[in-house]
Amino acid sequence: MDWLNLPAPESDHSPAFQDQAGAKLWLSAQPKAQPLLMQSVLSEQLNAIDAAQLPPALAVELLKLLHAAIVPTQASLEVRFTRKALPMANEEECIFAASQKLWTRLGIAYLRLAPHFAPREKCPLLFRAANAFRLAEFNHFQASRACPAELDQLLLSVLAQAAGGGILRQAHNDSDFRHFGEANIAGLLTWAFLLRLVNPYHMTAAQLSVANRVISRWRELCDFQIDADHADHALDIPLAERFATSLPDGMPHYLSIQPIVRKIHSRIVSLRGGASPESLKLGRELSGTACIRLLDDIEQRLRQGPETATHENGKIALAFGAELAYAVFRDELLNPEAAMDVQSESLSNQRMALFGFDQVARMPTAVHKLDIPGEPWALNDGKAIRQPAAGPRRQAPCLVAASHAGQPRLGVLHALLSDASGTLNARLDWFDGTIEACRLQQPGLRDTKQARIAVFVLNQNQKISLVLPSNAPIRPGIGLALEGKIVHHLVPTEVLERGIDFVRYACRAG
Repeated sequence: MDWLNLPAPESDHSPAFQDQAGAKLWLSAQPKAQPLLMQSVLSEQLNAIDAAQLPPALAVELLKLLHAAIVPTQASLEVRFTRKALPMANEEECIFAASQKLWTRLGIAYLRLAPHFAPREKCPLLFRAANAFRLAEFNHFQASRACPAELDQLLLSVLAQAAGGGILRQAHNDSDFRHFGEANIAGLLTWAFLLRLVNPYHMTAAQLSVANRVISRWRELCDFQIDADHADHALDIPLAERFATSLPDGMPHYLSIQPIVRKIHSRIVSLRGGASPESLKLGRELSGTACIRLLDDIEQRLRQGPETATHENGKIALAFGAELAYAVFRDELLNPEAAMDVQSESLSNQRMALFGFDQVARMPTAVHKLDIPGEPWALNDGKAIRQPAAGPRRQAPCLVAASHAGQPRLGVLHALLSDASGTLNARLDWFDGTIEACRLQQPGLRDTKQARIAVFVLNQNQKISLVLPSNAPIRPGIGLALEGKIVHHLVPTEVLERGIDFVRYACRAG
């Protein structure tokens, strides 16, 4: 395509085989029980075939044999980098980089060969190219790594070629993805585009799994269109605008999502009527209420487009977790005994590292505001950025607190991403309304020497909710007594939000 130049081949080596028989013999000798080594040798041969300028029909047959080995190898390695703490450890980082690169180069190899064939013959090639680029993007979502615009462009190139050849809806069965059944290129492209556009980085691993499943099941309901549908009920995504690119004339410029929106509404109605997520083929990862929230979020993000950036800039010190958030709000430690043990120099050093002060700061003669450790982040148009090695590895969504203009704030760090250098960026969502930091009443606390548990009571437009650590020993429907400025008696009713280290419950007076 004149508007997309494919990357050059990446190998100066000849393939280890020259025909199908040689390829089968070579594959039979490879270490299938060692996925990392298998990934490396498959990648090497893929690049060699892409660069070898073999007769197109032969190259396709050789890629077909490699593809059958690549699929299970890649699937076995995904867990090694899926939603790990960031920045990823070196081994996790290397596996992710190799995985997404292998899918990308596989798609490019198929895309490079496609123009040599008639439309009907090129359908399997473009099908596999679309699926490879989709999986490369999904690796980025799994690893919480920003997805490069190159992958969007490659998917759009598949769309242009398939639409130009009239094969977007041509039925195809891929022997290496039998669970797809009879599928088509339009469905794979819809799947890739929609998952990309709902901002999967703000989802938990469980939410990402359900969102991917939902869009996969409904992927062939949508239509690609040259022009927008101006009917009142139409819901069209402008591809050029959403992917910040220009598209050549004659290819589809819009994706109609009205059928998926109808499916979302139907599932929400069923869930509210008592149907289980599993009965609706949404999986077991999320509760019915959590599925409703996720489906509603997917629809809103498809309708509204990219989030609007705020204009908050400057430096911010973030305190992570409920215990440090309690200290930000109350100017006191929740569990001072754990931080102060004059008998242990080792614990003294740990206190210095964790809290920024030792027990001398709590002596009667020491009068100053509690020095709460804060991790240095910078705000750039509302996006929070942390430089490499500026703190420990993090996972999101997680509970954070900070002091702003002398007032404490409680919020959630969402959509955490890392780049190859270890720089982190994320979105901060602060809770509005009034917030009170309390302690959970725990009978027999002194006898059992349990750690005190921080609880935050949120009053947002007269709606009360509770934020607690995810390991707090509570159950919905069972009343709690909370020690704050007054003693609150509340009953958590349902989960509103769940993160790595916290849960937010709707509640009623107990």
